[in-house]
Amino acid sequence: MATSVYTVEEIVLQDGTEVTLKPLNIKNLRRFMKKFKEIDKLKEDDAVVDFLIEVGQLCLSSLYKEYEDTEKFEDAVDMPTVHKIIEICGGVKLNDPELMAAAAAVMEQQAGKS
Repeated sequence: MATSVYTVEEIVLQDGTEVTLKPLNIKNLRRFMKKFKEIDKLKEDDAVVDFLIEVGQLCLSSLYKEYEDTEKFEDAVDMPTVHKIIEICGGVKLNDPELMAAAAAVMEQQAGKS
């Protein structure tokens, strides 16, 4: 019997749908990372929320094609769910205290340059 080297996690979306999440394959991880690098350019909270929804949708739609529909995706999730999808599929823990401290340091540095 083969052994999986990645973890699979089942979650329930806001609309009650149960989904099984796993890390992105290399092809989709490249798309995710290319997109995720754009977070440095975002200045406003609304833009960050839109960005997180977009990368969360990229993750979920790679496993469930029906979530390529943005309206269906937005009806099915809330922000904690989006964070969890990104954490499991993309490997980025958004509410990680170290990540938050690093982001704050970057924001301070950028504010000093203005």
